[in-house]
Amino acid sequence: MGRSIMAVLAGATLWAILWIGSNAALAAIFPSRIVVNEYIGHVGILTTMFALSVVYSVLAGYATGVVARTNRVGHGVALGVLQLALGIFFQAQYWQLMPLWYHLPFLALLLPANVYGAWLRDAAGRRVNAIA
Repeated sequence: MGRSIMAVLAGATLWAILWIGSNAALAAIFPSRIVVNEYIGHVGILTTMFALSVVYSVLAGYATGVVARTNRVGHGVALGVLQLALGIFFQAQYWQLMPLWYHLPFLALLLPANVYGAWLRDAAGRRVNAIA
């Protein structure tokens, strides 16, 4: 049980570190486009943020699978559910600051991207075991 909790928390922590870091970098690169508590409507920036979220979710799911060692996809689902709950909480706080077309797919892809990352790690483990 402890390893399962640690696996999910590792994935969530990795996602958060990557997300906060990349948002800080984007704000530093585009200070006139990303201003705290102001509407973000620039399609390029929102698309970049959306794509990064998907990549980070896959990486977080993979990391969760590495730590979990067993039932990797199940742990990816647990991570995805946690990420979705946190995503809804945080997106609700920024609902008025970004367009709807950003929020909905951002939330919709958290769970499947996390599961996909865990599945990739599981598949990699199966390939290694098949060779050995």
